[in-house]
Amino acid sequence: MQPVSVWQWSLWGLLLCLLCSSCLGSPSPSTAPEKRAESQGLRFRLAGFPRKPFEGRVEIERAGEWGTICDDDFTLQAAHVLCRELGFTEATGWTHSAKYGPGTGRIWLDNLSCSGTEKSVTECASRGWGNSDCTHDEDAGVICKDQRLPGFSDFNVIEVEHNLQVEEVRLRAAVGRGRRPLPVTEGLVEVRLPDGWSQVCDKGWSAHNSHVVCGMLGFPSEKRVNTAFYRLLAQRQQHSFGLHGVACVGTEAHLSLCSLEFYRANDTARCPGGAPAVVSCVPGPLYAASSGQKKQQQPKPQGEARVRLKGGSHPGEGRVEVLKAGTWGTVCDRKWDLLAASVVCRELGFGSAREALSGARMGQGMGAIHLSEVRCSGQEPSLWKCPHKNITAEDCSHSQDAGVRCNLPYTGVDTKETWYWDSGNVTEVVMSGVRCTGTELSLDQCAHHSTHIACKRTGTHFTAGVICSETASDLLLHSALVQETAYIEDRPLHMLYCAAEENCLARSARSANWPYGHRRLLRFSSQIHNLGRADFRPKAGRHSWVWHECHGHYHSMDIFTHYDILTPNGTKVAEGHKASFCLEDTECQEDVSKRYECANFGEQGITVGCWDLYRHDIDCQWIDITDVKPGNYILQVVINPNFEVAESDFTNNAMKCNCKYDGHRIWVHNCHIGDALSEEANRKFERYPGQTSNQII
Repeated sequence: MQPVSVWQWSLWGLLLCLLCSSCLGSPSPSTAPEKRAESQGLRFRLAGFPRKPFEGRVEIERAGEWGTICDDDFTLQAAHVLCRELGFTEATGWTHSAKYGPGTGRIWLDNLSCSGTEKSVTECASRGWGNSDCTHDEDAGVICKDQRLPGFSDFNVIEVEHNLQVEEVRLRAAVGRGRRPLPVTEGLVEVRLPDGWSQVCDKGWSAHNSHVVCGMLGFPSEKRVNTAFYRLLAQRQQHSFGLHGVACVGTEAHLSLCSLEFYRANDTARCPGGAPAVVSCVPGPLYAASSGQKKQQQPKPQGEARVRLKGGSHPGEGRVEVLKAGTWGTVCDRKWDLLAASVVCRELGFGSAREALSGARMGQGMGAIHLSEVRCSGQEPSLWKCPHKNITAEDCSHSQDAGVRCNLPYTGVDTKETWYWDSGNVTEVVMSGVRCTGTELSLDQCAHHSTHIACKRTGTHFTAGVICSETASDLLLHSALVQETAYIEDRPLHMLYCAAEENCLARSARSANWPYGHRRLLRFSSQIHNLGRADFRPKAGRHSWVWHECHGHYHSMDIFTHYDILTPNGTKVAEGHKASFCLEDTECQEDVSKRYECANFGEQGITVGCWDLYRHDIDCQWIDITDVKPGNYILQVVINPNFEVAESDFTNNAMKCNCKYDGHRIWVHNCHIGDALSEEANRKFERYPGQTSNQII
């Protein structure tokens, strides 16, 4: 072996140093600049239809292959990161279950978990690139805010090349446009294309096409139209046709999903021998009055409603609940899709579904889960007509409750000028005596004084105001617990001084021979759940809570619950009330943390997914029935009776039970929630022989 000179070693050393990143002070990997997505060879695009330019199915190109993201564990935080990758400032929402249609190729990411602050999706946790157990029916999409990042370079964002698509559809009234009330239910079908609104050629137009259009516009069904009249009218007008050859099956949620053809720019003869397509829709009951439809045109409901929506902040949205064997329960989101959601929406008098929601997006229900794996064709008149699986307790949980958002008619209510401002400069009051049921579309549809205005003065104390919110709490009493824990106690008067101070006893207790004798109390536990989408908080802040020295606690609400004993005709014979001296999270669902605790003057409230328990042995958790004579009665409990705190649904705040009292013992049974104050409940409520002959105290 020949010796190597120092000069040769220097050359080899220099060569090694050039090849080694750690030599001669080169930056180490730990201090190297972060690689952004564009330097890692990822490209992004929005795809699918129907969609707008800032929404769609998210697709990522990696290693030269395009793929999608599974919606498992997908959150709004992940959508924020992806929207920034796409050049938008933030996300306003996200979609699941391939709302924009299923993709093809690889599913690149599954169980994506982001905090929302990541600079790149590569910084988010996941199962790893290409590791997924999903199908393309679970492709995730995003809805980004239509605002671009300043200076964003979009060379890594590829806009999908696609043909023309129908983004919006409307009905244009052909006659009497200035006099016809909203919503418009009959008119020429127009679609919005890049160059403006265009008509649709009616050649081959079918009732299935009309059904899809009406569903998109918020109407449950369609009816025949006088085409001869419109054809005669069309001869006197100029038209711009942009679409022809529309052929829908009738179950599509959007016209873009139907087979159709666009006219090309060089097509000179458009719709020869045809006319603009005309559609006439039938509004649901909620919108019939405002559209001027005659009452006899509305189909009469067959029997009791068996489907309802709960927990939504707007009409036509909410958690789907179904009635089975007299008990309301929820629907599991397994295989829940737009077809099933559209059946629900149309059944309730709305249009087709805009979104099929999973993962309890409209809050978790309580009690039974009646249905799972619902598979609708889209043509069924009711969700109960769809094939489904009867569920067992271990099959699904309320964290998988299904929900819907339905298409609604355009009523123009969103342009009504209703203002809330400092009333110090108010000079006129234009409305008083307003009484709403909660289903009205605008304030002027509520009952109110006609010409007589009750407010004589216009000062701050005499004007109404509102604070609006997209979400609200929803309280529900555990009725079975009331039934299980009810009993009678004869409590000595010397143990009731504090209760008397807080008005928890009947009026006759004031004239009792204190401290001798006793009061007869009907006691029971009260467990109140918050199933809404916002925490239940007292209206008053801590600075205005009232201290009660005797019991040693603060009252955050004067009246939180009413307890009443009623005769069968509704006459009250005994009452109790519960001030919320300690409104807190007693227990929560396993995936929810407690937030409110009364100890040490803590914040009071009930977190979403938690419940507050007033045990039967707590003071004032009773009704004083000392003066009630033996007989058959109704026990009624009403939560938040004065509507002091906003809720998304007040119809489930009341509970009724049958109550039989023989003077010594009491039987409480048939407790049920939600319709305690309704006529339906009174009609089906159990009656005893001689019940109407009870003596009234």
